[in-house]
Amino acid sequence: MKTFWQKVNKKHTGALLAAVFAASAVTFAGCSSGTAADTSSSAAAQQEAASQVLSDARNTPVVRAAKAVGPSVVGITNKAVARDWFNNPVETEGVGSGVIFRSDGYIVTNNHVVSNAKELIVSLADGRTLKGKLIGTDEVTDLAVVKVDAKDLPAATFGDSDKIVVGEPAIAIGNPMGLEFKGSVTAGVISALNRTLEISDNRVKLLQTDAAINPGNSGGALVNADGEVIGINSAKLAAQGVEGMGFSIPINTVKDVIDQLMKSGYVARPYLGVTVFDPATAARYGYELNIDKGVYVFQLVLNGPAGRAGMQRGDIILKLDGAETNSVRDLRAKIAEHKVGDTVKVTFDRNGKEQTVDATLDEMPQQDSK
Repeated sequence: MKTFWQKVNKKHTGALLAAVFAASAVTFAGCSSGTAADTSSSAAAQQEAASQVLSDARNTPVVRAAKAVGPSVVGITNKAVARDWFNNPVETEGVGSGVIFRSDGYIVTNNHVVSNAKELIVSLADGRTLKGKLIGTDEVTDLAVVKVDAKDLPAATFGDSDKIVVGEPAIAIGNPMGLEFKGSVTAGVISALNRTLEISDNRVKLLQTDAAINPGNSGGALVNADGEVIGINSAKLAAQGVEGMGFSIPINTVKDVIDQLMKSGYVARPYLGVTVFDPATAARYGYELNIDKGVYVFQLVLNGPAGRAGMQRGDIILKLDGAETNSVRDLRAKIAEHKVGDTVKVTFDRNGKEQTVDATLDEMPQQDSK
């Protein structure tokens, strides 16, 4: 099973990262090429001086949020190696954003910002540049944790994304188009909650905002009016005539993922131990599948959850915990609602006879694609 982000074509040459989503394109706001002389120290000093004389009318929630979170937003330069048309190694460089969440140097960013990195350089808001060490990544949620060797860094405060309401202010802070524009602040509102993007049979729930998110913003902060980080910016819709549709990973999702990344370097996810097809996915691999409902078990791990429960290759899974599973993504979504060790009821058809078994979900093998 390829993950959501594995099936998206990624480029580290500074171009927009895009994938098809309905009639539009979902573009990662991620790495942007382009760098410039760092003027962050003088800019920060000017900001501090100016804030001392602001009137109440000018000292808006956006100003206060930018002042609170801005120092915690960093630039991340990814020096990677790609292959040219002749399969020769070519060094590439892209710039994304990150957010310091612990004062001892831990930073959250997007997985696609650090993907295939040969070297990571972290640019702090105070003007320092430090080498970054990759702690762990998760391609499914497009999150990663990077560590720098520093102490007493300005750590951002995380909010509660379950308490967000549509229409409240949303402030994006990051490095659009590279370090030349580092620490840029854009403001808008929360446009929608739990917005589901469906790409390559995977469902990802994100916050939608009209705050401008551009290449280089990936991994940066989406902040509320209280100066709390409520999301990590990740993607935007890019299509003719479409503006103001950016997406951010909810911070409650981020909290769970980074806890696991810091503990074990990866995210443990449950799996049923089957490779399944619906008519649409079967056609992609050159198969014709004539079933009216359910998903066809094409392969099965004998000692996996489904195999231990007595299921076989050729079974047609009809329901999981009583919910119909008429597509690959239906089944994946239902499994994703559970944790490793949970027991699920699988209803399947075998030779025209319906059966139901209990299957205890295992942890998905890290080297396994399914």
